[in-house]
Amino acid sequence: QVQLVESGGGLVQAGGSLRLSCAASGRTFMSYAMGWFRQAPGKEREFVAAISWSNGSTRYAGSVKGRFTISRDNTKNTVYLQMNSLKPEDTAVYYCAARRGSYYSSREYEYDYWGQGTPVTVSS
Repeated sequence: QVQLVESGGGLVQAGGSLRLSCAASGRTFMSYAMGWFRQAPGKEREFVAAISWSNGSTRYAGSVKGRFTISRDNTKNTVYLQMNSLKPEDTAVYYCAARRGSYYSSREYEYDYWGQGTPVTVSS
């Protein structure tokens, strides 16, 4: 069992930055690939970014590529999402997820554990 707790969300103006954190507890953090997803009001949850545990390889949704950076600190059992140049369309609840196995995935159903989410609001 893995417990995930997100933090760092909030209100920011367009063009600003936020860094989300996801602290994991429970089973060995290093055995899990990690991902970030988001759900905007009235929309389905969508993939944002993911990182493997073995070599730190990453993948991003096209809408955030070049603006967001996912990283992990295995010594702290924490994964981060640095969000720069934020836009109003980035407004959503952001969820952290853990997937058993070494390699990342952009598919929501391939993740085994989820956090409760942290809201991000970007004002124009």
